[in-house]
Amino acid sequence: MQTQPTMSVDHYENFPVASILLPARLRPAVAAIYRFARSADDLADEGEATPAQRLEALTTFEEGLRAIEAGKSATTPLFQALAEVVHQYGLPLQPFHDLLSAFKQDVVTKRYASFEGLLDYCRRSANPVGALMLHLYGAATPDNLRASDAICSALQLINFWQDVAVDWEKARIYLPQEDMARFAVTEAQLARAEVDAAFRALMQFQIARARSMMAGGVPLALRLPGRIGWELRLVVQGGLRILEKIAEADCDVFRRRPVLNKRDYLRMAWRALWMRA
Repeated sequence: MQTQPTMSVDHYENFPVASILLPARLRPAVAAIYRFARSADDLADEGEATPAQRLEALTTFEEGLRAIEAGKSATTPLFQALAEVVHQYGLPLQPFHDLLSAFKQDVVTKRYASFEGLLDYCRRSANPVGALMLHLYGAATPDNLRASDAICSALQLINFWQDVAVDWEKARIYLPQEDMARFAVTEAQLARAEVDAAFRALMQFQIARARSMMAGGVPLALRLPGRIGWELRLVVQGGLRILEKIAEADCDVFRRRPVLNKRDYLRMAWRALWMRA
């Protein structure tokens, strides 16, 4: 296996890296999983590589996973650390394969015709993160996994609605084409960063959709004990706060990309403390 690029642990969306609420014993495991996900995502997105080169590099990562599955020795620090974590915690490898599948899709897919197609992408790009965290905590029951999927997919959608302008600059649109047609929003309008009544209606629809999906996962955050429960409550409240800030900006995500600040974190902590189903 060829040597993989190094990267910094600082910018993978929706990943609780070294959180103050994360038990110290799990931080090395989470960091190893994170480095895998971030490195693979960067192969799909960053730099000047051609699509063919990106797909080839991601295929190399798939080979690394198959080597772990076959019990072969890893040849890079990234996969050595990942193999150790997989074996120590008995982690399933399918979530890692799902992540790579989503990253490969990012290389070749720039539009989504339907919301169902977008959810299928979320199933592979976001849901594996929650599943792996539940496995690390020994809490990966079917009910917990279903609720985790709702939270993770909602977070992914929130990230898309937050980053409509950012994704446009990358020639990507995650707003489903069927919804754009329904609300009479065109790609030319996105190119002009035009926020009119039609665009606001489209975004308000997507905000309500993501909020409803997030609500489906709230019981998981309330029933998980200890630090993981508090971690998840803050994650949920962070996603909901971003939705609020999109609405407060009158859906103008082109000129006022919503980000969380210190006041938001205090608000999230208060809401997490009093969170109810």
